[in-house]
Amino acid sequence: MLGPEHEFSIVDENLKALPIADKVIKDFRGRIVNFVEKSYFSFGKELQLHVMEFKPNKPFRSPATFEEKMHSAILTIWDFLERKYKAGLLGTGMHPTLRLEETGIWPHRHRQIYKAYGKIFNLKQHGWLNIQSFQLNLPYFSERKAILIHNILANVCAYLPAVSAASPIYEGQLSDYIDNRLYFYIENQKEIPSITGNVIPEYVYSFRQYRDEIIKRYTLDLEKVGADRCLLNKEWVNSRAVVLRFDKKALEIRVMDEQECIKSDVALSCFIRALARGFMKERLPMLPTENLVSDFKSIIKDGLKANVMHPEGPDAKCVLMYFLKIAKEYATSEEKEYLWIIEKRIENGSLSEAIRREVVKRAEKTDFNEAIIDVYSKLLKSLRDNQPFL
Repeated sequence: MLGPEHEFSIVDENLKALPIADKVIKDFRGRIVNFVEKSYFSFGKELQLHVMEFKPNKPFRSPATFEEKMHSAILTIWDFLERKYKAGLLGTGMHPTLRLEETGIWPHRHRQIYKAYGKIFNLKQHGWLNIQSFQLNLPYFSERKAILIHNILANVCAYLPAVSAASPIYEGQLSDYIDNRLYFYIENQKEIPSITGNVIPEYVYSFRQYRDEIIKRYTLDLEKVGADRCLLNKEWVNSRAVVLRFDKKALEIRVMDEQECIKSDVALSCFIRALARGFMKERLPMLPTENLVSDFKSIIKDGLKANVMHPEGPDAKCVLMYFLKIAKEYATSEEKEYLWIIEKRIENGSLSEAIRREVVKRAEKTDFNEAIIDVYSKLLKSLRDNQPFL
């Protein structure tokens, strides 16, 4: 079962972010609600007014169904945006030219949660107002299996940004980091470090330990600074790369940037699921958490070229090639149909690196801002046509 959650910017034909998510929701429902439920998908608000979230009404059993249904959902809303607002949807991990004053925070129902966060954290920063993730929920059916998968995913997620990074540019400038979304994500709740931890989660051994040592710890830290009750004892406040969601009986993976199209999101999902299956079947060793954290920090800066301490190193590309070999061996026939995209990302670089190459190349012939618009206009088409940008 695969439970995806996608985040896309609403943009005009010149890529300008449009903070109109509430207006679009009202267009569909006649009033402002958090989510609009359609026949097989829902779409609705995020913290940022220029971003909308898309998710299925129930998890997908098949990767092909995931691709078909979520791409159809995108087209349904896109067609409406185009007719009424001359707008579309943009994937990737960050909007490349957004200035923070060009968007806002959701001011309607559930705003009390954002107000509660705003009392403690500075929400006027990219780590809150300009990040778009592709989240994947994997169900669990027992405590033992949930704990095992959680710890396996800690080992996987440390290296995943080498192929899932899709945020090389923000405020119209190329950054030194491959994954700027995660760079800002690490810092966005620094006032209460226990919420994010080191992003890569520490190993856990039981649900009780998880509640006592993770959820209870950040709840106590929030209480010390006078946080509102709506943030206390909530599992979704945990901002690590992998979160146990007891309410959904699922493990929620938060480390991936939104990609350029649904097909690429499906490819990442198949890669993770097949890789986790391989880790379980072969009982592969779990690396020390400090090594995983160190490698993760290197990878969000240098991507596939990052030097790592993994035994299959010396760099992240070697580790991903090893992971791909395992995934191919344990993938279902349907999952295998998507792994070619991951293979291309490992060979040629993540979407972030592809964007960087194209923008730099285009900037040799035109203004840098125009180069950004040209390349990201192609990414708009990638989402609409559901074609990977490789």
